[in-house]
Amino acid sequence: MSGDAAATRELGARLAPAARAGDLVCLRGDLGAGKTQFVRGLVRGLGGNARAVSSPTFVLLNVYDSGRLAVYHLDAYRVGGADDFEAIGFTELLGQGGVVVVEWADRVESLLPRERIEVRISATGEKSRRIEIERPGPPSSPV
Repeated sequence: MSGDAAATRELGARLAPAARAGDLVCLRGDLGAGKTQFVRGLVRGLGGNARAVSSPTFVLLNVYDSGRLAVYHLDAYRVGGADDFEAIGFTELLGQGGVVVVEWADRVESLLPRERIEVRISATGEKSRRIEIERPGPPSSPV
């Protein structure tokens, strides 16, 4: 649970030590849920400047040099679909050795690899949020 924006940022910062080069973080939640606040915490946790983080809704991609790993922060809210998202270089970003974060990941679901970090943010009150973080792995191989 997150009681306010600061708590949401703190949860993002707590994810940072486990972040690895090539990770994809998929953020899901309604408008105003706290997705960008979560990214601010992640960037801070990686050693970057959280104040530099802004929503990439209109520019589609922001890049933050956060010290340990670069963060590629994308927003799929305004794209017309998976083809538009692919056209801005999404697949290439996954191979750049940083952490790729996608807000509104559900809008480009067909492009997302199975190995990713899922972050679901849902409002439980005016300021409180429920934040669920899951790292689904590759499909099990038959024995």
